[in-house]
Amino acid sequence: MLLYMSNSARETQSTPLHSVSVAGAVVREDGRLLAIRRADNGTWELPGGVLELTEAPEDGVAREVFEETGIRVEVDELTGVYKNTTRGIVALVFRCKPSGGVERTSTESTAVDWLTPEEIAERMAEVYAVRLLDALDGAGPHVRSHDGRQLLGKSA
Repeated sequence: MLLYMSNSARETQSTPLHSVSVAGAVVREDGRLLAIRRADNGTWELPGGVLELTEAPEDGVAREVFEETGIRVEVDELTGVYKNTTRGIVALVFRCKPSGGVERTSTESTAVDWLTPEEIAERMAEVYAVRLLDALDGAGPHVRSHDGRQLLGKSA
């Protein structure tokens, strides 16, 4: 909560607006990672989306992964917190294990694939690839910021 010292301060400052999203770094036993090609812009990313107001983050991850890919998951642990400073989006990324379902596309995805870490680095922009690669290193949770195009600073 922001506290203001006077009415004049209230008029010159605005409360930051952020949204919270969740994404699943779904890792198969063979080390391949689940990725989607987004329907809206054609980029490869982790499955995920905006957390609903009354939803626990772990429940949101499971829901979003299933909605976008048809894969059911068990949520293991938080591996990173990523902020897009341009759009005000804070993304919580959780490592997950597939627990059922069959790959399929949705209205939000035009392709669903299990990629190697090398394929992740080739197909995804760095700001999204790092989220999957961070989930594999076991040194998280990582805290990173980016401007939508490039990482800013170092992981905490």
